[in-house]
Amino acid sequence: MAGSNKSRVQTKNARKRTFDIIQIGTQVDVVSKAFDIFIVIMIVASITVTFMQTFDEMDPYDPILHAIELFTIIVFIIEYLLRLWTCDYLYPDKTKGMAVVNFIFSFYGLVDLLTILSYFSVMDSNGFVAFRMIRAVRILKLFKVNNTIDAFNVVTEVLRERKNQILSSIFIIAMLLMASSLCMYGFEHDVQPDKFDNAFSGIWWAMSTVLTIGYGDIYPITIGGRIIAICIGLLGVCVVAIPTGVISAGFVDYYARLKRQQGEIRISPDVNDFLLRQAAKAGLRADTYVEQLILEREKERKEKTASGRGNKK
Repeated sequence: MAGSNKSRVQTKNARKRTFDIIQIGTQVDVVSKAFDIFIVIMIVASITVTFMQTFDEMDPYDPILHAIELFTIIVFIIEYLLRLWTCDYLYPDKTKGMAVVNFIFSFYGLVDLLTILSYFSVMDSNGFVAFRMIRAVRILKLFKVNNTIDAFNVVTEVLRERKNQILSSIFIIAMLLMASSLCMYGFEHDVQPDKFDNAFSGIWWAMSTVLTIGYGDIYPITIGGRIIAICIGLLGVCVVAIPTGVISAGFVDYYARLKRQQGEIRISPDVNDFLLRQAAKAGLRADTYVEQLILEREKERKEKTASGRGNKK
């Protein structure tokens, strides 16, 4: 009896340690950090091999490329199984079965699964295009790098903060595309029925003009159409610059706020050690953990301010 209890405890400790390793690494957990670096290398190697296999010049090296591809897939399979084995720590408020279901149908769970299936789907010698196209799913594995590199985390945070402004600018661009395509269709359909045969042809032209691409495969020849093209070209430069300015302002605000908030916090050596331990338990880097604390503090301050205003009313 005592032996079985000891075995269960050891298994539980092993699962917990495995979970800590395969989660985001911290500076204090060298093994977990090394695992993150190793997985990033495997992701980059897998995608590189996928690209290199499309070159005819690489045919003599096919055995080597296939060996690298097989090794990376084996690593991904082991990683996926380990995440399934420890997913109840990722979803502590759910049962083991529900935790497995939640992980499988999560974004990263689906990316991992499709990445593995992409290897077996192209083993068929017939090489159906539909099956081979699934190999592009491996590129989505790069999103996992986002969890281990601070620069990517900043990009994600800025996009999340500015999502309303970005969506508004995309809506404006979409309206401009639709309006310009209908106007161009009205001017050019009668004289170029083979080019502007429907409104979608106008959208194709408007997209290439607004985004300043200009493929040259379709263009207006009437005076009215050319006037519309001039106006859309000028408006396109201004409209496309809107999301760029929004994102740039988001980066400036983010770093200014972070610098200001970090300046308000004075951390003693004892508190620093405590934060390192807490960050390790949370599976986060220390700097990311501190940033979360800062953001939570700002949120609480805003809630208190809003509550105080409500009480005054």
